[in-house]
Amino acid sequence: MGQQNEELLYSSADGDSAHSLRVIFLDVGQGASQLLISPSGKTMLIDAGNNSEEQHMLDYLREYGVTRLDIVIGSHPDADHIGGLDRVIENVDVGQIYMPKISSNTKTFESLLRAIRGKGLKVKTAKAGLVLDWDEQVRVDMIAPVTTTDDNNNMSAVVKVSYGDTSFLLTADAERKSEEAMIDSGADLRADVLLVGHHGSKSSTSQRFLDRVRPEYAVIQVGDNSYGHPTKTVLDRLAKQRIRVYRNDLQGTVEIDSDGQELQIFTER
Repeated sequence: MGQQNEELLYSSADGDSAHSLRVIFLDVGQGASQLLISPSGKTMLIDAGNNSEEQHMLDYLREYGVTRLDIVIGSHPDADHIGGLDRVIENVDVGQIYMPKISSNTKTFESLLRAIRGKGLKVKTAKAGLVLDWDEQVRVDMIAPVTTTDDNNNMSAVVKVSYGDTSFLLTADAERKSEEAMIDSGADLRADVLLVGHHGSKSSTSQRFLDRVRPEYAVIQVGDNSYGHPTKTVLDRLAKQRIRVYRNDLQGTVEIDSDGQELQIFTER
């Protein structure tokens, strides 16, 4: 995998993206959302931040020229991940939607289900072992959840996206229990880019898991918060392995583009 090149991210038209996989870690404050655009123009959205980010999400999709989402993944029912998904689904054509088999009685979750029903969509179960039909040049593997639990975070849908010699592991809020299950499943966890689990909480990104992933770059989706995210424990662990860290709270939206061999990294600030 080749070197990275950091530039400021100004607009969706920057750079030669015609043959690139674009993975965009949208700045949604203390929440998470990733927009993926394939070399052939297919789109995927994983999560959409908090309820307060609904309009922000629609603005992002407009900015990136997205009028259809081929795949939507609601990683787990927490509001800081699925809060904006209802408005997105109501306003954009959606091909397929995946969510783990865990329910919630929150208003946020009920609003999402109403939006899904309103579009006549059927939720597909997100679980380990699935290979998603997205773009013939890009492999999308569902790595977790491996087992069933009543814990939202450890039921998080974890996705590995591979294009050529490059790969991304997007872990949502998966914590140590899920990380151990992923390791024990024998899945290939090696990735060039790791979305750090649970916004950098010390309950995720265990040393054993990090040793399996061995990323060169890590992205932490985090904003102002009272949880202490990202924790010094995780930041020190990443620094010790000389992993380059990008953070939404410090750099705004982070986009990592792959041509299948090299990565280009763009930041909003």
